[in-house]
Amino acid sequence: MNFSAMLHLHPSLFGERERVLAEFAGLRAVSFLYPSGVAALRLEGEAGRMTLLPFHGQQIWRLELFGRELAMKSLRTEPSASRVYLENYGAFLLHCGLTAMGAPGPADTHPLHGELPHASYQTAQLVIGEDERGAYMGLSGTYEHTVSFKAHYLARPLVRLYQGSGRVPLSMEVENLGHVPMELMYMAHLNFRPVNGARLEYSARATPEHVRVRTNLPAHVSPTPEHRAFLDALAQDPTRHHVLEPGLAFDPEVVLYIDYRAALDGWAHSLQLLPTGSADFVSHRPEQLGKGVRWICRTPDQDALGLNLPSTAEPEGYTAEKAKGNVQQLAARAKWRCDLEVGVLEGNELEQMRAKIAQTLRS
Repeated sequence: MNFSAMLHLHPSLFGERERVLAEFAGLRAVSFLYPSGVAALRLEGEAGRMTLLPFHGQQIWRLELFGRELAMKSLRTEPSASRVYLENYGAFLLHCGLTAMGAPGPADTHPLHGELPHASYQTAQLVIGEDERGAYMGLSGTYEHTVSFKAHYLARPLVRLYQGSGRVPLSMEVENLGHVPMELMYMAHLNFRPVNGARLEYSARATPEHVRVRTNLPAHVSPTPEHRAFLDALAQDPTRHHVLEPGLAFDPEVVLYIDYRAALDGWAHSLQLLPTGSADFVSHRPEQLGKGVRWICRTPDQDALGLNLPSTAEPEGYTAEKAKGNVQQLAARAKWRCDLEVGVLEGNELEQMRAKIAQTLRS
């Protein structure tokens, strides 16, 4: 993708006082440091603002659109410098993978969700441009992962905020720098804030065959008998989770595996329809990310809706996913990428997406 301008970011540009790095067509980029010492880049426009961590996993820490915070509620009000997944959890988006992904099983040695979520990016760039959608600012960068006798790859994410738009496109490109094939697992861990009374619509048939409840719970989850009963009922009738009522037992969490159907244009969609008439959404291409994962956690400390976590595999750890045939191979010197779009829809844009979902389910 060609940009009109690119500013190479350096840690020295981030201090305790906010600094305006660039302005363009009503958009603004501001750098600052959290008290924890984590560098942050805030992109601001007419529709909202997005806070990103350029050197810490290139996470989208917060995303506010049309005056509403989309990111989950968590124990963390700001990011920590820790590289341990559960010590620094609360972002809107975490890139997960790539040599492994998911909750490690008894035979696994990889950290929870792999090395990418809190990877130290060696480069970061503020990108500025204009295309058929309008003016935008965004963040990209590179993380080079080198482990002798295992993997050598370059990860290059990109996310853009457009002036006046609630649609936020993002992508991840991976290049195998090695001379032998490498294994690859990836998940876009998107954590929306659930809204009581919201309804879920998505490009999949809500039957026990196509929306399956995970019953093999990871080690960090301790279910009660009531929670187990809810999982059993949900497995029989997945539609029971379609309306986010406060009393539903999403404590400690519920995970569902969803078989998404792509429309003729190759895209599948997920919506959280709010009582106000707008909707949060995730769009992805099943040909790139063939596994749909929904994660819901509603506790006094954490309130999150993983509306869809598009993935190459289910999140049960390397060994389990390898046995299922879900670990991909990337040829030597080859590239892999995925494309997504997230954000908020209103009015005609929302009605058009709902019509696409309905048409996909009829086909």
